[in-house]
Amino acid sequence: QVQLVESGGGLVQAGGSLRLSCAASGRAFSNYAVGWFRQAPGKQREIVTAVSSSGSSTYYADSVKGRFTISKNNAKNTVYLQMNSLRPEDTAVYYCAARFTYSVGYYNTESNYNYWGQGTQVTVSS
Repeated sequence: QVQLVESGGGLVQAGGSLRLSCAASGRAFSNYAVGWFRQAPGKQREIVTAVSSSGSSTYYADSVKGRFTISKNNAKNTVYLQMNSLRPEDTAVYYCAARFTYSVGYYNTESNYNYWGQGTQVTVSS
């Protein structure tokens, strides 16, 4: 079992940057694939990006390609989401999620994950 804690959210102007962190407790984080999701007010939660357990394979939603970067540091039990060129439409609560896996791939759908963090608010002002 793993517990996830997100941090790094806040208020930023359009065009600015933020780095979110997802810290995991428990063992064998190197066997967990991780995804970042977000949910804006009145909207469904959506995938932002995902990374394989090793960190070598990644997925990005079209809306964030070229602006966001996910990275996984298994030695530190932490996944990072670097967000650059932020836009007002990026405003949402951001969640990290994890699932234990022996697969080498990533997972980009919500139903694939069974561990979730509490979320961190990101607000981008225009």
